[in-house]
Amino acid sequence: MNELTINLNPHSKKPLYEQIYDYIKLDIQSGKIPQGEKLPSTRALSKYLEVSRSTVELAYEQLLSEGYIESVPYRGFFVAQIDELYHLQKGQDRIPIRKKDQKVYRYDFTPNGVDLKSFPYNVWRKLSKDVLIDDKTELFRSGDPQGEAGFRNAISNYLYQARGVNCSPEQIVIGAGSDYIFMLLGMILGPEHKIAFEDPTYKQAYRVANGMAYQTVPVSLDRYGMNVRELEESGADIAYVTPSHQYPTGIIMPIRRRMELLKWSYQKPGRYIVEDDYDSEFRYKGKPIPALQGYDVQDKVIYLGTFSKSIAPAIRLSYMVLPWTLMDAYRTRSSFVNSTVSKVDQQIVQKFIEDGYYERHLNKTRALYKNRHDVLIEALRPLEDICSISGEHGGVHLLLTFHNGLSEKELIDRALEKDIRVYGLSDYCIEKENQTEPTILLGYANLAEQDIKDAVKILNQCWRA
Repeated sequence: MNELTINLNPHSKKPLYEQIYDYIKLDIQSGKIPQGEKLPSTRALSKYLEVSRSTVELAYEQLLSEGYIESVPYRGFFVAQIDELYHLQKGQDRIPIRKKDQKVYRYDFTPNGVDLKSFPYNVWRKLSKDVLIDDKTELFRSGDPQGEAGFRNAISNYLYQARGVNCSPEQIVIGAGSDYIFMLLGMILGPEHKIAFEDPTYKQAYRVANGMAYQTVPVSLDRYGMNVRELEESGADIAYVTPSHQYPTGIIMPIRRRMELLKWSYQKPGRYIVEDDYDSEFRYKGKPIPALQGYDVQDKVIYLGTFSKSIAPAIRLSYMVLPWTLMDAYRTRSSFVNSTVSKVDQQIVQKFIEDGYYERHLNKTRALYKNRHDVLIEALRPLEDICSISGEHGGVHLLLTFHNGLSEKELIDRALEKDIRVYGLSDYCIEKENQTEPTILLGYANLAEQDIKDAVKILNQCWRA
């Protein structure tokens, strides 16, 4: 073969060498140029197509590297056997089916929302580029099952300074999201435990525990958090709590109750407290509440944290701090499980923390959420005659408890009729009888200030019996 007639478009965004490469590759894949066929020399083809020889050489080099052609010394280029090569065709566009519960509402007061518009995209792009700027083959090898040492060190420093958590990097285990971390913790603890959950609680953790066949028991809350006397009577030896900002009620556990909870864990060997510190970064009044783990002197608190709320849910980056008493169990039962977070992502977040971007982002986001919190509180004042507000001054949601005769379902349905989504406290209760009054959760992180005002004005009208 001495010639290849290729219609080249010099005005195309695709380089000329890529056009030549695509043409020859498609002809080889389709069989138009059969196996063993000799291709024109680079000199002959460049002369025929009226392009530079280097352009043809680039196309041939790409075909060589992918195995479509072979170079035979002193003879030229020949089509290779391609039976074992991948031929990936563009798939047919498929329209995703929207599930019923994925309806998009005009106003959605989800308590799990975050403001992705405030995400530092330019900074993240810069850090990603910095991490990948060099050919670091080490980045793409399997990493430490616990997480990379530098990243764990950055987390350890942050937790000590911001949350009062006393730990070394050796105690930290990194995982892809809170669900995974909780499942990994289940492997470490073993199945012989009984876990007590606050009621109401973070239902996802409760579901995961049940999915791992743990025996679970609900423990009711009082104004200070988990009822320790009821916990003692439950027979549980693991207590799952959210003391810095109880989810979903917003109760902040005072120091006396924290000491009672720690005393409970000290009374018998094998007892542990799982402290889920899911959104402690967002507090709008007074000093930050130190973590329960910082008060622990007998190695009884397992500390869980995440970057899902403070950075973005899609980051899928969570961690736990294991007591030294559980490190041997970790090495024996689950250290063989490879890390579920890529080394690239770990290094990006590590630089995000160490270079001061995380602190700046937290301060910016906290100010943003505080403003929306204050706007929501002010907008709710006309409803004070029919409901009371609680859970304010922290987190990204608050609660409205109603005394106007409407049930929780009626409150939700009336809001839905106006294309507004609100959430009932009963969805977070393990035992429904623990909820005595109709209570609605209103999240505000993902709503603009004007949207909050407009939506609450509508709710004020439709919630009056």
